[in-house]
Amino acid sequence: MEKKAVVIGAGIAGLAASIRLAHLGYRVDIFEANSYPGGKLSEIQLGGYRFDAGPSLFTLPDQVEELFWLTGRNPSDHFEYIKLPVACHYFWEDGKQIKAYSDIDAFAEEVQTKLGEPADHIRQSLKRSAYIYEHLSPLFMHQSLHRWKTWTSPHALRSYLKMGKLGIFDTMNGANEKQFQHPKLVQLFNRYATYNGSDPYQTAATLNIIPHLEFNIGAFFPKKGMYSITENLYQLAKDIGVTFHFNTTVRKINVENGRAVGITTDNTSIAADIVVNNMDMVNAYKHLLKDQKQPTFLLKQPKSSSALIFYWGIKKEYPELELHNILFSDDYKSEFEHIFKRGQIFSDPTVYINITSVYKGDDAPVGGMNWFTMINTPNNQGQDWEQLIQAARKHIIQKINRVLQTDIEPYIEVEEILDPRTIESKTSSANGALYGNSSNNRYAAFLRHANFSSEIKNLYFCGGSVHPGGGIPLSLLSAKIMSDIIAARNS
Repeated sequence: MEKKAVVIGAGIAGLAASIRLAHLGYRVDIFEANSYPGGKLSEIQLGGYRFDAGPSLFTLPDQVEELFWLTGRNPSDHFEYIKLPVACHYFWEDGKQIKAYSDIDAFAEEVQTKLGEPADHIRQSLKRSAYIYEHLSPLFMHQSLHRWKTWTSPHALRSYLKMGKLGIFDTMNGANEKQFQHPKLVQLFNRYATYNGSDPYQTAATLNIIPHLEFNIGAFFPKKGMYSITENLYQLAKDIGVTFHFNTTVRKINVENGRAVGITTDNTSIAADIVVNNMDMVNAYKHLLKDQKQPTFLLKQPKSSSALIFYWGIKKEYPELELHNILFSDDYKSEFEHIFKRGQIFSDPTVYINITSVYKGDDAPVGGMNWFTMINTPNNQGQDWEQLIQAARKHIIQKINRVLQTDIEPYIEVEEILDPRTIESKTSSANGALYGNSSNNRYAAFLRHANFSSEIKNLYFCGGSVHPGGGIPLSLLSAKIMSDIIAARNS
């Protein structure tokens, strides 16, 4: 008899989960409160400008491709991407600029020429990043940390002997200060803490695994934009029989005798053999499982940072800008202290500008550019956001003008704003935190919810708020880990 699965939420992990479960033989229904799939990985159209609304960096494309291969399709027939020649263009207020070329030797030479940092320091740093990835990714990215067999595998036993070399006992900033001489290069590599909403002065140096993804493997761009990842996985899911229910809010996960048996929406109850939650874990327990035992310790963990994004249609071209651009704060430590200790936005924020029209020309009118302009912010703790947004907009524009020697405001043709409050309302992310719990301590990897419930049978979890973490690659891997557990239990 065919088994039925329901998936709550059509975010990127929910889409991947539905594809994997359909491949396992389940009849899958996805219930999504919004009118569109993708969650944070959605898009915005403002006049003649198109914006990828959320995640803007694409790494580990094999995790997307695997979903096509799994269903007997060649991914290149459906989804195309390019490797970026420049991962990011970095700017400082004193006029210094660094292009992080994807060619490691070119990047190393750039750093030596511009900063006087020995080129070999880059090569050695990226070798150490690859070493961390080699030993930790099989444990922390591809397996459940909540099953004994992960910790008793031969790979795990070998890795225990190398813990001192894997950055567990140092902070990211501490490790980077040991690796590099120039403070600007320390700052550049400290930036990778923001990839999962953390503070480089608190988070463990194990997060120096991230540069390996961007340089040794590569940073990429889908030819049709980041939202095409959502579009292609949505179409793939439909092609293999997944049924989508949009504009449908799930109100409760139904539990009987310690077993998940379905869900309740505004209109009806739906029975299922398994329930997969792609909703933020905190809000799922708060709203969908409020009558069940709560994982209080996990729910109370500090949350990651959030973001303030200005989607600006700019009626001017800036040829010096790449797809990814960073305008660094002159006081990085104070910026993170404001975010994580004061719950405020620093007056000199680091500004990230993503411009997809650099590679996808139809995302902006001729002579224009689509600027996804973002700063890292605290999550929503009840601050006066109207005042914070007004001040931040002023400071961002002033910084852009100083660094790029321009007057940007007259060129802003259209504008839309996304802040921690609207991030929470649109994506159900607790407090508008982009990555669930923060990673600001060495035990953070162990303080994420498992991909299954230890209290309720047949209830599973995927997405950025559970193991292994946030961002596109880890969200996709959460769905893989979850489906592997289900497959093993059914075998």
